[in-house]
Amino acid sequence: MNPFIRIFLGVITGSFIIIFIATRLLLPINDVSASAENNDEIFLLDEKPELSLKKDCSLPSSYPENIQRWCPLIEDNASKYSIETKLLAAIMLQESGGNPDAYSKSGAVGLMQVMPRDGIAESFMCINGPCFTNRPAMDELFDPEFNLDFSSRMLSNLFEKSGNWRDALKAYGPMDMDYGYADIVLSIYQNYE
Repeated sequence: MNPFIRIFLGVITGSFIIIFIATRLLLPINDVSASAENNDEIFLLDEKPELSLKKDCSLPSSYPENIQRWCPLIEDNASKYSIETKLLAAIMLQESGGNPDAYSKSGAVGLMQVMPRDGIAESFMCINGPCFTNRPAMDELFDPEFNLDFSSRMLSNLFEKSGNWRDALKAYGPMDMDYGYADIVLSIYQNYE
């Protein structure tokens, strides 16, 4: 094959791939991935104060103490945004294991692993510029109350848009996992009775 044709085909193919990826990243803020890493790939920053464990927590006692300790925040946000407490707890368990200082290799931050506008995520570029410019800063997202409120609002909006939790979780999770992320979270949700 002629070398010029190979180059031309390579440029065309590469352009389509870049356009596809960029258009996925340009979806409304609610559709952008919040986390792309497993719990074992999360590393820690400075220690933050912990909330005390609520004795009358509505979460099943089978949830680990690292999740149970956030029960007051989980319950408040579940009520505020009409999300089941067990679902928020399942997402938190998958995303950070209840660690408010979690910081993934992809740049996701805090309890619910939200992508911030700064840090590593600042370098993620979409067609019109940085992908996460409308997101909160890392400092805000390391605050457990803010992180859980922001992510719960995001999840509620995704549910309103999609009409079901599986699609909402797919949009919340890593783009490269498709429904895999949703299925993992829903499995955690179902297994912690």
